[in-house]
Amino acid sequence: MNNYCGDLMKKNCWEIMNCDWQPENMKIDELGVCPAVVDSRYNGLNGGKNAGRACWMIAGTLCGGKVQGDYAQKYKSCIQCEFYNVVKKEEGFDFKMLVRP
Repeated sequence: MNNYCGDLMKKNCWEIMNCDWQPENMKIDELGVCPAVVDSRYNGLNGGKNAGRACWMIAGTLCGGKVQGDYAQKYKSCIQCEFYNVVKKEEGFDFKMLVRP
């Protein structure tokens, strides 16, 4: 799978949400790297890099500057998230909400 939508690159959660928890940013000393950035089980899903367009499926993501829970704990807030809804709209019928790796 690639990371393109027509001629435009599909953006990952850390790009849309201006996240500070990427390996190249300084805030990783506080909580570490967000699991969505490095979890390769979902690489390519919804056109993202690693879990970058499936962050709602990953336990312990660092949304909002704090560690989030597992899928069941964070799902209600994720479906209200701006990024989740961008991915859902961009992917249309191909949108993957929950997939086992």
